[in-house]
Amino acid sequence: MIDQKIILPFYAKASLFFVGLLAFFTMLYIAQGILVPIVLAIIIAIVLHPIVQFFVRRRINRVVAIVVTLLLTLTVMSAFGALVFSQASRFGDSLPTLVEKLSNMINQTVAWASGYFNINSQNIYDWISRTKGELINTSSAAIGQTLLSVGSRAVIVLLVPIYVFLILFYEPILLEFMRRIFGIDNKIQVNEIITQTKTLIQRYIVGLLFEAAIVATLYSVGLLIIGIDYAIILGCIAALLNIIPYIGGLIAVSLIMLIAIATKDSATYPLLVAGLAIIVHLVDNSFIIPKTVASKVKINAFVSVTAIIAASALFGIPGMIICIPIIGIVKLIFDHIESLKPWGFLLGDTMPSSFKIKSIRSMRIKKKPS
Repeated sequence: MIDQKIILPFYAKASLFFVGLLAFFTMLYIAQGILVPIVLAIIIAIVLHPIVQFFVRRRINRVVAIVVTLLLTLTVMSAFGALVFSQASRFGDSLPTLVEKLSNMINQTVAWASGYFNINSQNIYDWISRTKGELINTSSAAIGQTLLSVGSRAVIVLLVPIYVFLILFYEPILLEFMRRIFGIDNKIQVNEIITQTKTLIQRYIVGLLFEAAIVATLYSVGLLIIGIDYAIILGCIAALLNIIPYIGGLIAVSLIMLIAIATKDSATYPLLVAGLAIIVHLVDNSFIIPKTVASKVKINAFVSVTAIIAASALFGIPGMIICIPIIGIVKLIFDHIESLKPWGFLLGDTMPSSFKIKSIRSMRIKKKPS
């Protein structure tokens, strides 16, 4: 019997592709409680690997080296948390005053709207009361889910250090598994991909932390110069939110402007905050990101935005943070496999040479005298 190769029509191939894609994302969504802490642990382990190797080269036991590295990391994070908590407690002491000022602002806004639009102020207050009541009823139904979600996040936070320790300890086994699963013939290529993946993750995360430190400093110093209260805590919050691509910066600016409106009597301060945000944004995008982050993971903006939206829908905020390095790793793997190089090119931001040649020729034609 002669084997015949079955050739499927295009619509059948497209249907199978989309069904497989839907099944893949469904499995990711269902397994997010398992995948998110493992991926976070892998990224953290890759970043901490050079420190562990530093201690191991000093003839320190591997287990002791991993424990010391984790303790140093937790100490740095605890120190940063203590700084943020001290500033947040000061912010919490002034919270009643802020609430009172915001209430006065709402009353003034209602009075202005009722006079300008000729609407009875009582109707506006009734609408606010109804909206607040509906919001409270809706929120109360979600409190249980929120508590469960917070509890699951706490479990994830506790699991990540354990995963990091195990990944660092069993690193030789994991790497040898990767080499064996792809065969001896591909050993050199696999070693190259593993090395470049480590370098990519380490440089990207270090660059991201360096960017956050600079943004926090710029915001804190700028807010202190302007005279905004709680400058340090607001600068730290802005830097942390800035890690979330695209939307984090907008949320940070909105929060700082709200605090400026609530704490200051003049409208000049929110405008100064907006000007400061524009300056920090320009400095960040023109100098900091190209030198620290963008040069490490070269992904085009279309893929980045699409990946962030998909990751936020699947995994929430953690997904938005880890999706860019994951896409960077996928692109790196695609670039090393001949049949997948077109997909790696699609993910990148390098314009084709033919497009550049056409652009140069069109510019030359335009310059020719008529």
